[in-house]
Amino acid sequence: MRTIERVCVYCGSSPGSDPRYRGAASELGAGLAARGIELVFGGGRNGLMGCVADAVLAGGGRAVGIMPAHLQHRELAHTGLSELVIVADMHQRKRLMAERADAFAVLPGGVGTLDETIEILSWRQLGLHQKPIFIIDIAGYWSPLAALFERLVGAHFAAPLVPTLVRFVSDVGALFGCLYDIPESGE
Repeated sequence: MRTIERVCVYCGSSPGSDPRYRGAASELGAGLAARGIELVFGGGRNGLMGCVADAVLAGGGRAVGIMPAHLQHRELAHTGLSELVIVADMHQRKRLMAERADAFAVLPGGVGTLDETIEILSWRQLGLHQKPIFIIDIAGYWSPLAALFERLVGAHFAAPLVPTLVRFVSDVGALFGCLYDIPESGE
């Protein structure tokens, strides 16, 4: 079985409209810290990003933020992180986040979260990595994305993505159950 030491979390820089999103972000951060799993994320202090990082840090865990210089003030960089890496642009941010992670977890978020999720999924489909990707479908937030994936497959634009390349889980507890059941190949 593969050992997961670092999880990259994609999520919103806003808290969203449902308090369950924030609760899941706190639960994820606390769970990472309790298991000694390092958080790799976008480096912001606001929204779900800040919530995950704050919970990791409160639990004595390690939180690494990776942020492009042009977003450092816009996203209000989290100043209490274990490590904040400032990079030149979004491409470097996404590459470095992917390199530093052993797995990916996606909480609710907006266009940026969707962009990061689709890109890392595309990289997996192209064979650029074999790291597991989990989409945490809090309160059905990502159900439309799961339906879109089914549509892509049904229209013959993609081979089955779920569960081959990405797994949808219903909550943070299910994510942690899956993290300890990953074959060495990442499948």
